[in-house]
Amino acid sequence: MAKATTKAAPRQQKTATKAAKPAARPSRNATTPAASVSKSATIISLLGGKGGASIEDLTTATGWQKHSVRGFLSGALKKKQGLEVTSEKVDGVRRYRIAGAAR
Repeated sequence: MAKATTKAAPRQQKTATKAAKPAARPSRNATTPAASVSKSATIISLLGGKGGASIEDLTTATGWQKHSVRGFLSGALKKKQGLEVTSEKVDGVRRYRIAGAAR
């Protein structure tokens, strides 16, 4: 027994005219010179500073959630870039640093 095949009707062109497209939004990096600094560069500079940075410092600087910052430290810095990120508790707050950075 042969299968019955049906052909789809060809799509019809819309006859209505489209409204003009809105102007393109400017790039985020074009707004201010400070916006051109990447979030990863911000994190690396904070971790390389004296005393390192806490998760709260990094979330405030990037606007990321805590789990995103931890994932970035583990994935992008440790695994992909090969940086050694160390941590220590100072006054009850865990501080992260890039090993070998100035203290």
